[in-house]
Parts: sequence; C-alpha cells; structure tokens
Amino acid sequence: MSFALALTRVPIPLAERGYDILIAPGLLDDPAAFAAVPPGGTALIVTNTTVGPLYADRLAATLAQRHARVLRLELPDGEQFKTWQTLNTIFDALLTQQADRRTVLYALGGGVVGDMTGFAAACYMRGAPFVQVPTTLLAQVDSSVGGKTGINHPLGKNMIGAFYQPLAVACDLATLKTLPPRELSAGLAEVIKYGPIADMAFFDWIEQHVQALRACDVAALAHAVRRSCEIKAAVVGQDERESGLRAILNFGHTFGHAIEAGLGYGAWLHGEAVAAGMVMAAELSRALGLVDAPFVARLRGLIARAGLPVQGPVLDAQDNAGRYLELMRIDKKAVQGEIRFVLIDGPGRATVRAVPDTQVRAVIDRCCAG
Repeated sequence: MSFALALTRVPIPLAERGYDILIAPGLLDDPAAFAAVPPGGTALIVTNTTVGPLYADRLAATLAQRHARVLRLELPDGEQFKTWQTLNTIFDALLTQQADRRTVLYALGGGVVGDMTGFAAACYMRGAPFVQVPTTLLAQVDSSVGGKTGINHPLGKNMIGAFYQPLAVACDLATLKTLPPRELSAGLAEVIKYGPIADMAFFDWIEQHVQALRACDVAALAHAVRRSCEIKAAVVGQDERESGLRAILNFGHTFGHAIEAGLGYGAWLHGEAVAAGMVMAAELSRALGLVDAPFVARLRGLIARAGLPVQGPVLDAQDNAGRYLELMRIDKKAVQGEIRFVLIDGPGRATVRAVPDTQVRAVIDRCCAG
C-alpha cells in the first residue's frame, strides 16, 4: 500500500468561515497545526476521562507555545453524558476562570466531546472560537467536520444544538492507535456510508482494505480519513445548514438515531447504530426498486466484515416497528411528523424522500433481531 503520510489539507469552502482539515500523524506535537488560531490569550482543552490521560499533556505543551494560559477540563466519557448538565460544566469552567470571548476552546476527543465543546463555544458570550482535535475515527471522518454541534435530549439525539464552524480541524492519525477495536469499527461505519451516497470507487477501495483499516494500518487510515473528509467538505460547501443536499450524509442515521434513543444512549455506539441503520435504509431502497438485492447484500457483507451489526435491536416486544416509527418522527429531517429517509437511488447516489409507514414497518420487521 503506497499512500503518503505527509500532511494533507482538505479545505472546507465556506468563504469567511472556511477552514482546513489537517490530516497526519503527530499533529498533537506540532504548533504549526494550530497556526489558524490567533496567538496569545487563554486556551481551554475540553476532553474526557479516557482521552485526557493519554493526550492532554501533549496538547497542552504544544498550545503553551501559542497561548499565554492553557486550562483543562475533563468530562465524563460516554454518549449518556451528552446533556445539558455536562454542557454546564464547560460553562462553569469558563466563567470560573474568567474566560473572555477570545478564549479558544480545543475539543480533544471523540464525537461527544467535539459536539459539546462546539456547542459551548457557539453559546459562550454568543460565540467563542474553537478547534476540533478529534481522536476517534468516527470524529475524524464525520462529526468534527462541518460545524454541527449539540447535545442529546431523552426523546431525540442531537436535537438541541447549533451550526458553528471551528477555526480548524487537526486529525492526528497516531491517536487512532489507542482506539479499542469496537470504537474503531464504529468509526468505519461512517467511512462506509460515503461509498453508497457519493463514491462507489471509494466503496470498492474500502472492501479491499477493510482488514488493514481494522488493523489500524496508518497508511490505510490516512486515505480513508482524507477521502471521507473530501466528500463531506464538498457537500458541506454546497449546503452548510442542511437545507437540502447535506441531508444525504445522514444515510442510516434516521434508523440509527432511533436505535440509540430507544435503547438508551451508550448501549450501542453511534457507529454501531448507524451500521444497522444503513442496512435498513438499503433494504428500504430495494423495496422501492431503487437498488437491487446484490447491492444490499454487498453493503451488508462489508458492514459485517467491519465488525459491525447488520440487524437492528428490538426496541419494543409488543410493537417494535411502531416504536421505531415513533422515535423516527422526532428527527431533524421529519416534516410535520412525516419521516424523510435517506435512500440509495442507485449505487453512489442518494435521495431523501418520505415512504409510507407500511413499507417501513415491513423493512423493520425483516431487519431486526429477535
């Protein structure tokens, strides 16, 4: 495998709000990776109890070369802590330390840390700068890119938040070496999704290199992160606030978010729920005549090879499909209670449309374990 491991830059084309995604091993130790941040002032590293002990000291030492004061805050680790209560601990730290609106927040961790830190930055003094330093594959290829920030509500995932762009995204590929296998597989779900919605050549490549990705081969990961970010950057550049095209990035997420909310946040990892959700969405696409059975089997096979679930859980023993539908009506793509699904309109193309409940029920009944 011959992919260069030199620094890669993927621009997010949003005019004055545009920024670069930097991808390379060793960025935590490189002050130049944070050159987009004005020097001086205070930095607050927001991390969690898992990532902090591994990487906060290194990032703090690097930022000390650019900031007059570097503070740290460790949050509890897990999707179940993506709440108002945890968000308030970030505000408590900022206020206690008399942070001003030039204080830069650095999100060091996975998607939960990134989403909450970005939302805190969007709200604090009506807008403070922040930088994404994602340390999980899922965050590097998806959640750190594009400015979606927020927290969960017991009734729905990511339903409270803001679009707020970072100054930069620094993806240190070396941090992926410490990911547990389950977390790495969860990130692969977000890599896999880009193929069916936008780039089947990339899907072919993932099929050929899935074992290298699971083995944390840095060259393979560099290519996967770069291509995923390129696809997302192109979409976000055309539709920053998800008024149309950007919704295709939610392939599998309507079903997946229902799984997360229905089981209780943290029971399944986000990527695991999205993986089962992609199979459901592909089966729904097949039921509508948009793709054929071999395509669905191919997608299911790759998801299984990535170490991810291909069946959804039972959320309600009495009316499982009804429970899924109830939860999916609380979805950002829903319009007046009508669920809109991201479907595959032929390999490499996606569409968003409403589907009759009867067809959705049939797919859920086929695709859930139990």
